[in-house]
Amino acid sequence: MIEINIDSEYIKLDQFLKLADAVSTGGHAKFLILEGLVKVNGEVEMRRGRKLRPQDVVEVEGQKIKVV
Repeated sequence: MIEINIDSEYIKLDQFLKLADAVSTGGHAKFLILEGLVKVNGEVEMRRGRKLRPQDVVEVEGQKIKVV
């Protein structure tokens, strides 16, 4: 599992996917989220603006990324 540090209280899901290099563009992030291909803490997440906080785990394309 990859761990990505954030310097704020939270980060939005689409921004986090770009920060973690899980997607190349914001459009790609939007597509994956709206297609139901992104999970947060084991549940499908359809909101691009979902606030992620430390200890949340994002799963995209078989890769797990933890917010720390």
